[in-house]
Amino acid sequence: MTELPLIGEATAAGAGAERSLAGAKIGVVTFPGTLDDRDAVRAVRLAGATPVALWHADTTLGDVDAVVIPGGFSYGDYLRAGAIARFAPLMSRIIDAANSDAKLPVLGICNGFQILTESHMLPGSMIKNDQLKFMCRDQLLRVENNTTSWTGDYAAGQEITVPLKNQDGQYIADEKTLDALEAEGRVVFRYVGFNPNGSRRDIAGIANAAGNVVGLMPHPEHAVEAGFGPEIGSDTEGLGFFTSVLNKIVGDNK
Repeated sequence: MTELPLIGEATAAGAGAERSLAGAKIGVVTFPGTLDDRDAVRAVRLAGATPVALWHADTTLGDVDAVVIPGGFSYGDYLRAGAIARFAPLMSRIIDAANSDAKLPVLGICNGFQILTESHMLPGSMIKNDQLKFMCRDQLLRVENNTTSWTGDYAAGQEITVPLKNQDGQYIADEKTLDALEAEGRVVFRYVGFNPNGSRRDIAGIANAAGNVVGLMPHPEHAVEAGFGPEIGSDTEGLGFFTSVLNKIVGDNK
């Protein structure tokens, strides 16, 4: 197995040396039914940060520097995907921290994206895939916005391949909202070559106005380790999400 160097180790004498990347703490939330939390924890660790396990019933975020809401089927996706999770005690803390002056970085992946829309941290909604089937494939994405807290290590227009797996992955919003997202540069990722779920305007991920909250349907945490990622392209192209937020954290704490 090929070992990836930890980003924090590789930059020990470079920019941000005042604060080791390994000292950054990224919380990973677990709800009943979450199934990608351990993958997210590993991605955080490979990027060079310290993962912190957060439970849905917690009433405090502690001293985490960012939060990942991973994929799965929170509360069994009863009612709607993410509809019950948005009422979890920890979500109110996440909402407050993301909207505070500190602008806590928050990444929602798949079910996490659904939770972000249900909690109104991001606009629009997620419905069943247009073909009404569960979809699992390697998916090509284009980076439309590299100025968010989670995309700074990518180039604008860069194309990356990460796995996708969902059944409620169709992003929808009214035309006014879609036009605003486009005009404000808040479409962060777009599907390239094939739209796997019928999402409006091929949208795969969006951000809030401040750029600290990002949601996307594909799974970057499954493309962070050489030899264990997609079969096409680079199998570590998802790691940039996690190194991006670390570099953002370090830059903010210089």
